[in-house]
Amino acid sequence: MTDEKVQTQEFKLDPDCELRFEVETKNEKVTLELKSGLAEVFGTELVKGKKYEFTAGAKVAVFTWQGCTVELVGKTDVSYVAKETPMGLYLNCHAAMEKLRESAEKNDNRGPITMLVGPCDVGKSTLCRLLLNYAVRMGRRPIFVDLDVGQGQIAIPGTVGALLVERPSNIVEGFSQQAPLVFHFGHKSPQANVALYNLLVTRLAEVCSDRLQANKKARISGIVINTCGWVKGAGYKLLTHAAQAFEVDAILVLDQERLYNELVRDMPDFVKVVFLPKSGGVVERSQAQRTEVRDQGVREYFYGSRTPLYPHSFEVKWSEARLYKIGAPVLPASCMPLGMKAEDNLTKLVAVTPGPNLLHHLLSVSFADSPEDDVVQTNVAGFVCVTNVDVERQTFTVLSPQPRPLPNTFLA
Repeated sequence: MTDEKVQTQEFKLDPDCELRFEVETKNEKVTLELKSGLAEVFGTELVKGKKYEFTAGAKVAVFTWQGCTVELVGKTDVSYVAKETPMGLYLNCHAAMEKLRESAEKNDNRGPITMLVGPCDVGKSTLCRLLLNYAVRMGRRPIFVDLDVGQGQIAIPGTVGALLVERPSNIVEGFSQQAPLVFHFGHKSPQANVALYNLLVTRLAEVCSDRLQANKKARISGIVINTCGWVKGAGYKLLTHAAQAFEVDAILVLDQERLYNELVRDMPDFVKVVFLPKSGGVVERSQAQRTEVRDQGVREYFYGSRTPLYPHSFEVKWSEARLYKIGAPVLPASCMPLGMKAEDNLTKLVAVTPGPNLLHHLLSVSFADSPEDDVVQTNVAGFVCVTNVDVERQTFTVLSPQPRPLPNTFLA
């Protein structure tokens, strides 16, 4: 492409305005640069004169409190300036949380534990990022918990996890993934195994609670929790279970009054439930787009995004690895041993004999020392992908972020 054909757009933004743009076309790149004034993207400040490059799938909002001039170079599918934004309300939420942190600091208590809920595509992840970035910019160290197994931001899809946030997120790549705590759920929706999902949420809440006890800065800063977009029926029960497990102080409900009213009715009085409008810039994603985002998450885990990663490929003997799956088929109550509930089966470890059906499966490498250590409730070291199964030689080939040997022989 010659330089003459590269599209350049300059935008002068008034105070409290937002430039929204999307990049849809494959292999298209759009560069954003702040020319003058002050601006931020989801709570992270833009550096004047620095070029930020966005690729296909990017949906970005550049907000300014004081006014600024920004330049976009490249072909955007959508770009417009919005004068109506809920940023003032979102800032109020941050200010209220900051007040609670100040009081926690004074009295050496625990800071605010805030959970964000709402249906799919209302901007929950974005608001989490905003609140975390604002907290970090005030010198706080909050814990980010992501319970969204379909579109989570901490590890690959199919996991729940927590991350201590120590610096603002990278404008293009999000939060630094240094030493996250990850539990493997193994499905893209909690519906697939509700008993296991609740078990992992409870376990994650316990570990986060221990972290808060051990780290004073984190204790004062509190926790910000992102949740799934499944908010009706059994999905609603999952939200109330998570609220209980984490002992939340506040629930921010995005864009659904029905859900807001149900939570006001069902939550104890000390839990503050707040209704917030979604931003006009929120884009609804189709099923195909969600699948693409999931695939990309897995690809990036092994191959990196901006900075390419070079994964290792090696063979593992069947005899060297112990494979398990979580959850056995549910038996009718009449077939269950006396005193056992059907739910116990859903969270049971079942040994798996390696075979051709392992091909293209993602396996988590557990930190557990033995199956008795409860592989189900132990956080994972990382993931490998099975790329080949050789039945004759009794080996399977894995794609792994680090060279052989595997850090552990327990794979689930």
